[in-house]
Amino acid sequence: MRSAILFRITAVVFLLFTVGHTFGFLSFRPASSEGLAVLDAMNRVHFTDGYRIYSYGDWYRGFGLSISAAQLFSAFLAWRLGSMAKQGSKDVRPLGWGLFAWQIPGLVLCFLYFGIPPMVLGVIVTALIAGATATAPR
Repeated sequence: MRSAILFRITAVVFLLFTVGHTFGFLSFRPASSEGLAVLDAMNRVHFTDGYRIYSYGDWYRGFGLSISAAQLFSAFLAWRLGSMAKQGSKDVRPLGWGLFAWQIPGLVLCFLYFGIPPMVLGVIVTALIAGATATAPR
């Protein structure tokens, strides 16, 4: 039962992470004139990939929103793992450790490239996944 609760808490933290990332990403505006110039250039400079014309700003938004989608899926997966743990499924541990392993590169990237809030949420969610998986049914 403890594992199910920890996975459910993990899902909620993932949801908070997703909302924070999406809002912060979409509302971010550089504070300096240099930063604004880079953002403007990303939106003005276009290139063709196949039959479509893109801007670097389009790709930046696309990649950022794909991170939000991945976080949302992680929340769904954590919630499902909680349900599976509650039912005593033996599949929880391999899936849980897989989710844990997937979090490690994200956690490293948070420490290398992002601020304190993503680092803290990354550590919390990774620890929750480890605790939930370790206490899951064998």
